[in-house]
Amino acid sequence: MTRPRSSLIAIDDTPWYHCGSRCVRRAFLCGEDPFSGRSYEHRRTWIAERIKQLAEVFAIDVAGYAAMRERGDDRHRERERQHGSIRAP
Repeated sequence: MTRPRSSLIAIDDTPWYHCGSRCVRRAFLCGEDPFSGRSYEHRRTWIAERIKQLAEVFAIDVAGYAAMRERGDDRHRERERQHGSIRAP
């Protein structure tokens, strides 16, 4: 069952969060696959652009990201809006 973000994240305790995603079964996110010889390097640009788009949609600040051969990592925090906080009281 899903839970609201306010019950999972304590912004006052830790405003920055590290999120990661990993590929499985010899799948390659970026770089060259040594088994097939195929290059997936073009995906780095796609990933960078997608992170920027999602940061705008979900109102988060991205402190940094890494698109590696078999995984992606990013560090982000919830963004404040001009008229106040976006989090529920």
